[in-house]
Amino acid sequence: MKYWIGAGALFIAAVAAALSPVNEYFFYAGYVVLTFVVLSTAWNILGGYAGYVNFGTGAFFGLGSYSAVVLFKALGAPLAVQIVAAAAVGAALGFGVGMLTLRLRGIFFAIATVAILFIMETLMMNWRYVGGATGLQLLRPEVLAPFGSYTRMLFVVMALLAVLAVSVARWVQVSWIGRGLRAIRDSEEAAESAGVPTLRLKLFACTVSGALMGAAGAPMPMYLSFIEPASSFSLNWGVSALAMPMIGGTAHWIGPVIGALLLGSIQQIVTVTISNEINVLVVGVLLVLFVVLAPDGIVGLFKKVLGRK
Repeated sequence: MKYWIGAGALFIAAVAAALSPVNEYFFYAGYVVLTFVVLSTAWNILGGYAGYVNFGTGAFFGLGSYSAVVLFKALGAPLAVQIVAAAAVGAALGFGVGMLTLRLRGIFFAIATVAILFIMETLMMNWRYVGGATGLQLLRPEVLAPFGSYTRMLFVVMALLAVLAVSVARWVQVSWIGRGLRAIRDSEEAAESAGVPTLRLKLFACTVSGALMGAAGAPMPMYLSFIEPASSFSLNWGVSALAMPMIGGTAHWIGPVIGALLLGSIQQIVTVTISNEINVLVVGVLLVLFVVLAPDGIVGLFKKVLGRK
């Protein structure tokens, strides 16, 4: 009950902020940070709970973006329809990738997800309907009342997606599904011996994770008013989605949220004050520091401090 009150309060605060006379850049930066909250939370359902490291986040994110563009260009579909369709396409890709790759383990699974990323990028680079390698310029539709700009509206939309993603991750963690996924992470052989339906649980996690990543990608074309394969299917999405749960803590649903808010905010500050190219360096340095000094992330560090007290 407390969680839902807190989630509702945060969403109402996001709406109130979008309707207030706050500097427009706050919403540009806030949208990106909230996108990372969704992506890191989605990644953690498979990578954190089950222990299957996925480097192909960009494949799901980019496919969600292109699904939205196709619907908008062909049918003029509203944003809500684009997001639902992108989630469905992401879920289908997640299920398909799971069927093909989840019997692999460790580094072999990670390499397979990277291959999926490059396959999807190559397909979109050769599809002229969506601009091919040069990309496609988009015209935003009219902003809906009562928002003063399209960016403010997208900020609220992404806040809603972030609340949804975190709610799903929390439900998975506390349910029998989460217990089964953690058993797979600790020892898949032991989990199978104990009667845990390992393949079904992994497919579920891969499908749900893919759906959330696809939904996160749907608003991005309208956010940028442009789409092209190199940025949509960038490996940086996968690196950031992996680093943020590792920094925040993969064992608890709040870990990816903490990591995304911390690292995403730092990246936006670095972009404004120094350079956009330094972002990857910041991610790498923080990831190495936390892996060495706090392998359980901020949540694990906090639990250790509480335990000592």
